[in-house]
Amino acid sequence: MSKKETKMQGEGTPVIAIVAGGDSSEHDVSLRSAAGIESWLDKELFNVYIVEVSHKGWEAHLSDGTKAQVDRNDFSFTDATAGKKVRPDYAYITIHGTPGENGILQGYFELLGIPYSSCDVLVAAMTFNKFVCNQYLKGFGIKVAESILLRNEEVSTEDIVARVGLPCFVKPNGAGSSFGVTKCKTAEDIQPAIAKAKEECEEVLIESFLDGVELANGVYRTRKTGTVVLPITEVVTHNEFFDYDAKYNGQVEEITPARLSEDTTKRVQAITKAIYEILGGSGIMRVDYIITKDGDKDVVNLLEINATPGMTATSFIPQQVRAAGMEMKQILTDIIQEKL
Repeated sequence: MSKKETKMQGEGTPVIAIVAGGDSSEHDVSLRSAAGIESWLDKELFNVYIVEVSHKGWEAHLSDGTKAQVDRNDFSFTDATAGKKVRPDYAYITIHGTPGENGILQGYFELLGIPYSSCDVLVAAMTFNKFVCNQYLKGFGIKVAESILLRNEEVSTEDIVARVGLPCFVKPNGAGSSFGVTKCKTAEDIQPAIAKAKEECEEVLIESFLDGVELANGVYRTRKTGTVVLPITEVVTHNEFFDYDAKYNGQVEEITPARLSEDTTKRVQAITKAIYEILGGSGIMRVDYIITKDGDKDVVNLLEINATPGMTATSFIPQQVRAAGMEMKQILTDIIQEKL
């Protein structure tokens, strides 16, 4: 037994903070992900707390149902139920949106010297910015939809239609769970959709519509396992597109493994691995695609990358782990022990 294993099973049991919440519309979804992660973590190896983060304050959830204020100077708090001050040894970031998915918290933990689960500051910031990430990966030969990024400038509806066509998607450039996303079928839909997206994010991404099969593919890496690409999930939504209700309220059919040919399956998984390694990914990431047709050939188009994917009971990653015959507990243990 290694010294690290001895520490984990002795009095020096590492404290894991599952950092959740955040300041976006995905706050509550993030807390559901935290509950999922907490349920899978090995309590014989780790002492686990959920730390809820928002602009109103940071609070650690204690075992008796109360909460303790977190001192952001050193990420510590007092656990009155245990009668001691706690400073977590590791942060498992599961915030969907700011400040946990865009590099801000990653920089904070870097300054404090606390290891964390997700990719680093640069990769978090890049993957959170859908336009920047897709354009970067386009340079490596990854196929992406035609797109326009709007900041403060105004672009006429005519110019938008000329560049991306109809239908098109209008979405916040830095948000998830399909908040603020609109599928525009007519030119008249576009300007209201831009206004809606700006309620979530100052930057708005407009993308051409790709008609095909939507996929999600999880991936992670540790020194022990190397890069592991999970089975692919096929998403069949009963709504206009894969929106919030489809994701979290059961209005979708999720098929794992996806109904793809062996060749297409291997190509998608190879692209997922390549993207993860190009970015220098860390922890669990998810890559989403649309498969379109060019004659009889399947064309793999990147939609976006999620560096802190959902980990609720109904999320893609747990489904894919089960389909691979693996256990979330062991994967999370491997990921955490990698940096302790």
